[in-house]
Order: sequence, then C-alpha cells, then structure tokens
Amino acid sequence: MQSQRIRNVFDAILKYGHDEDFVPLVSDEFTSTDAPAGSVAKIEVLRRRVEMGMPLWHQEDRLDYSGLTGAVRPRE
Repeated sequence: MQSQRIRNVFDAILKYGHDEDFVPLVSDEFTSTDAPAGSVAKIEVLRRRVEMGMPLWHQEDRLDYSGLTGAVRPRE
C-alpha cells in the first residue's frame, strides 16, 4: 500500500481526521501579495497558498485599501 503524501491541510484532515499536527510549508514561493482583501486576486492567492500547503497569511500582505480607487455606484 502506497503511503499518502500530505501536501496541504485538506490531505492531513483526510488522512488523520484532524489538522492539529499540520505545519504549513514556508518556502521561497511563499511571497506577499498587494491584492486588496476580498478581491478576486487575493482570493486566488489564498486558494493557491492552501493548495500548496503554505500558511494562509503572509506578514507583508496588504493590510488596507490605501492608494486604491474604485467605481462608486449611486444608492438605489
């Protein structure tokens, strides 16, 4: 029987039934993002981090919306 390789937190849960012992992998690929919270770009970065077994949050990720502009819709 081939042993299951633990790549991310989901694999750990499937194998052990919990994630208590899972330790995220920090490598050169674990870089910060300037994508704002809630954006499609930020969600994609978080998705990739989880899939690759990395920590979800990077210390240097964007923390606010300063310097960004967006469309304003009038209230209905």
